[in-house]
Amino acid sequence: MLKTTALNAAHRALGAKMVDFSGWEMPLHYGSQVEEHHKVRRDVGMFDVSHMLAIDFHGVGSRDFLRYLLANNVDRLQLPGKAMYSCMLNEQGGVLDDLIVYYLSEDWFRMVVNAGTADKDLAWIQAQRDAHATSVTVVPRRDLAILAVQGPNARARVWLARPELRAATESLKPFQAVALDGWFVGRTGYTGEDGFEIILPAGEIEDFWWLLNQLGVAPVGLGARDTLRLEAGMNLYGQDMDETTTPLESGLAWTVDLKSPRDFVGKHALEESHVTRNLYGVVLLDRGVLRAHQRVITAHGEGETTSGSFAPTLNRSIALARLPVQVEVDDQVQVAVRDKLLAAKVVKYPFVRNGKSLID
Repeated sequence: MLKTTALNAAHRALGAKMVDFSGWEMPLHYGSQVEEHHKVRRDVGMFDVSHMLAIDFHGVGSRDFLRYLLANNVDRLQLPGKAMYSCMLNEQGGVLDDLIVYYLSEDWFRMVVNAGTADKDLAWIQAQRDAHATSVTVVPRRDLAILAVQGPNARARVWLARPELRAATESLKPFQAVALDGWFVGRTGYTGEDGFEIILPAGEIEDFWWLLNQLGVAPVGLGARDTLRLEAGMNLYGQDMDETTTPLESGLAWTVDLKSPRDFVGKHALEESHVTRNLYGVVLLDRGVLRAHQRVITAHGEGETTSGSFAPTLNRSIALARLPVQVEVDDQVQVAVRDKLLAAKVVKYPFVRNGKSLID
C-alpha cells in the first residue's frame, strides 16, 4: 500500500492526478503541468513535499558527527538558522543522498533528505552514529509535514496568510531559517525562485494549505516541480547522481570540502579519484524533446543525458548531461533521440533564475 501525506484528501479534492512516487501517493499535476510551472515562475505556487523526511540531531557532539558524515563542512554553519546543501557519501565517494542541513544550536541540527532514500539514509546515519557518536540522538520527524511555497510573490502571500510570521522571517536571507512556535520556516527551495520551505506539525498543514489556496496560491504537482528544478539546474537524486557517481562527476565539486584537514566518509576515495566526466547543460537546437539516458556524441567521446525535458519558461528542450571533462561551453554536440541524431549545444547551467533565461 502506498504511503500518503496529510494533504492526500486535499489533493484529491483539487482533482490531482495521483501517482506512485517512491512508494508515496503524490500529485503529478492538478490539470496542467505547464500552467503550474508558469504560475510559480510568474506568481506563486505551493508543493506538498511532506514525503521528504526531516531528521533532527541532538546532543553533545552533533557538529563533530555531521563534520564526519557530510562532504560539505558544517563548520561553515555558525549563525543559528543558517542552512547548507551537502552530499552524504559512501566509502567509495558515491552519493548516498543530497540534502540540506540547518544549524539551530550546538546541540540541535536539522537535516532534510529525499523521500526515496529516507529509510536507507536513516539506517546509514544511525549506523555511523553508533560507530562514531553515541552521544548524539538521531530523531526522524515523521510527525512533521513540509510545504514549499515558491515564486516571486511567495513570501508576501505567506505573510498575508500568517501575518505573525512576518516579523521573524522578513529578514531571512536565502539559505537561512527560523524556528518558532513549532513551525520551521526556511528561505530555501528547489525551483530557482524566491520562497519558503515550511516544516510544521502534520496536523496543521491542511488548514494552512487551504488558507493559501484561498489567497490564490496554486497547488503544483511533481511534474512542474521537475521542470522547474531542471531549469534551475538542480540535480535530482537517482537521475543526475546516485551511489555510482561522485559529487565531482555531478557538477557538485563546490559542495565538497577537500581543503580542511577534517576527515569525512568518502574523502579518501575522492582524493584518489581521476575525474573523467562532469555534468553540463545541453540545449537542443533541432526540433525534439530531450529525455534522460539519451546518448550524447561529442568531439571528445560519448556521454549521456541524466535529466531532460521541454522547458516551459524557455520554450525549448534542455537537459543535464554527464560528458567528458574536455567538453567546453558552446561546443556543438549531437543527441540520439529515438533513431535520429539531433544537433545540440553545450551551455552553462542553471538555465533559468528568478524567472529570467540565463542561456540567451
